[in-house]
Amino acid sequence: MKFILKYFKNRIGIISVIAVCVIILLVVFFLYRLPIEAVAYALLLCGVLLFGYGAYDCIKQYKKHKILLQLSSLPENILEILGSYNTIDDKDYYNLVSLLKDYQREVETESHNRYWDMIDYYTTWVHQIKTPISSMYLTLQNQDDATSRKLRDDLFRIEQYVEMVLAYLRLDSLSTDYVFAKHSLDHIVKQSIHKFAGQFITLGIRLEYSPVNAEVVTDEKWMTFVIEQVLSNALKYTHRGSVAIYLENDSFLCIRDTGIGISKEDLPRIFEKGYTGYNGRSDKKSSGLGLYLCKRICDNLGHGISAYSDETGTTIKIDFTQYNERI
Repeated sequence: MKFILKYFKNRIGIISVIAVCVIILLVVFFLYRLPIEAVAYALLLCGVLLFGYGAYDCIKQYKKHKILLQLSSLPENILEILGSYNTIDDKDYYNLVSLLKDYQREVETESHNRYWDMIDYYTTWVHQIKTPISSMYLTLQNQDDATSRKLRDDLFRIEQYVEMVLAYLRLDSLSTDYVFAKHSLDHIVKQSIHKFAGQFITLGIRLEYSPVNAEVVTDEKWMTFVIEQVLSNALKYTHRGSVAIYLENDSFLCIRDTGIGISKEDLPRIFEKGYTGYNGRSDKKSSGLGLYLCKRICDNLGHGISAYSDETGTTIKIDFTQYNERI
């Protein structure tokens, strides 16, 4: 209906000219006192002819309108969609779209090259920064005082941020390969626990963990990163109490802390990129990337991840059933 109204509006000039011509003919017929039957018959024939042409033109314009709507997305086969051109306007549209398509290809190629140049640079940077981090760890290895412990904690956080950057860079990389195999969930979890052992001791947080005795189909490297991110958040926002790791219903790995929790309003959005929530903003430690990366990685691995929180703390659940069911 909107298109029909616009169609008549765009052709109001032609319609006005036709109306004026009809009025002139009626006046002439009236002045010459021609028979009414002849006048009516002539007007009927003209009306049928005009209606037929109008319907044909309206359908033709509607088809062109639908094609032009598709131009907004400029798909790769846009010139095939336009088809052959029969009028000057059609040829102009064809040439315009051809130019736009060439321009779009140039922009996409330039953007693609810049993106991969940036990825290559930061990937190299990440690997280079690991060398001085390892060197500083070795320097502090034989020292055990308050200053050295504080420096080791700071280095540990820097290393975490570097790993996060590397995971972020590799997330959409075409070279990212996921190696799926059956792994002992205990082995993956214990690797992460061992890495954070010093943090548990320093912060005085109690670890509650019993072997889960389960095997899961996953990528060990990426799943280890996910568990480490969840543990990092748990320790970051838990000032006293414990972090519990357990298996629920033989399929859900649960990591529960007794920290400050997540507000009800923030809970639905914690996996969004850059979203920190009220507690993250007030604590000024959240980047809003950790859980976003966990969600993206779990999606790529075929696992589910969800969060539950109340006044007693937060629970992150990783669902290993989804990928196993597809296997």
